[in-house]
Amino acid sequence: MLLFILERANYWAVIGLMMIGLYITFASGNLIKRLVGLSLFQTSICLFYVTLGIVAGGTAPILMDPDTSGGHGEEAPHAAIDAVLTASAGGDRVADLVHTYSNPLPHVLMLTAIVVGVATLSVGLALIVRIREAYGTIEADEVREIDMQTAIAQEAEQEAAEKEALA
Repeated sequence: MLLFILERANYWAVIGLMMIGLYITFASGNLIKRLVGLSLFQTSICLFYVTLGIVAGGTAPILMDPDTSGGHGEEAPHAAIDAVLTASAGGDRVADLVHTYSNPLPHVLMLTAIVVGVATLSVGLALIVRIREAYGTIEADEVREIDMQTAIAQEAEQEAAEKEALA
């Protein structure tokens, strides 16, 4: 059991970071702390996907000389590309590769997610600045209370205007 847990220590760390980020996002009343929790949660997801893309002993996904069936000037296709096309067509051929390559797709997707995360964080911070200017606070409970007081005052003004119109 201990070996099972230790072999997957990176996943446990990611789960811990996710739960910490989720807890901060839900438990905090401060809007900036909520954004920090959201950013931590998003970062842990990126870390999780990058961890999934790692292959033990794998190298960068650039075909090295023993894995190519021909040189750069020749028209012969690469062995890996040929094997993938054959496998997707339902053939029995398996790639005869000397080197092990890592999957680049999770890394590329997480680069995009990081850019989206930074953009989301900057928009969130800009909204918090505007909330601070409008309400004078960045505590969610205080903002909600000010909104309720404003709504009650507007409702009372509307009822007074309706009574005046009927009279």
